[in-house]
Amino acid sequence: MTGRWAVWTMLLGAIVLEVAATLSLRASDGLRQLTWLIPIVIGYGGSFVLLAQVLKEGMPVGVAYGVWSAIGVVLTALLGKVIFSDPLTARMGLGIVLVIGGVVLLESESAH
Repeated sequence: MTGRWAVWTMLLGAIVLEVAATLSLRASDGLRQLTWLIPIVIGYGGSFVLLAQVLKEGMPVGVAYGVWSAIGVVLTALLGKVIFSDPLTARMGLGIVLVIGGVVLLESESAH
């Protein structure tokens, strides 16, 4: 069994790869720019491999998937604003705060 920090580091890696793949998908202009295909495939593939390893190490699926998807959504929204000038309204910001709150609650309950 891998240590707790290592498992969380793998989950963070899975999140970073998934966000990179999603941003690459956006940059590919609907896959019309095929140069983005390699980072898309590597990003999503690597993310799923790391997520699978996190689950194998015993992290509850609700926590792993909840953190992976929620933090991925938050980072993608924030980076989409910075990189692509995607909209990010006050209401969307409130949604981000709620997502982060939900992840904190999910993790705090699973630790018991």
